[in-house]
Amino acid sequence: MQKRKGFTLIEMVIVMFIISLLLLLIVPNLAQQKQKAEEKSKEAFIEVVQNQVDLEDDPQKIINVADLKESLTATQKEKFDKYHLKIKNGIVEK
Repeated sequence: MQKRKGFTLIEMVIVMFIISLLLLLIVPNLAQQKQKAEEKSKEAFIEVVQNQVDLEDDPQKIINVADLKESLTATQKEKFDKYHLKIKNGIVEK
């Protein structure tokens, strides 16, 4: 009788189990990392907008994104609305 080359069913099941186990460990961590990255991005954006407000002549006078005039790009204005930010007494708030 000739010996066949290849994998047995049990070997394939074990490999699939190991791959599934690794995916169960990695996928939730990726989602969590994405959320953390988005939060860091939001914090950095708030800091950028705050710097723009601080660079204005009278930061107390600025009450919304339109008051920043040409300081923000169109993309930054979209993010400002997306994050529902507000400017109160010259301070950018969430």
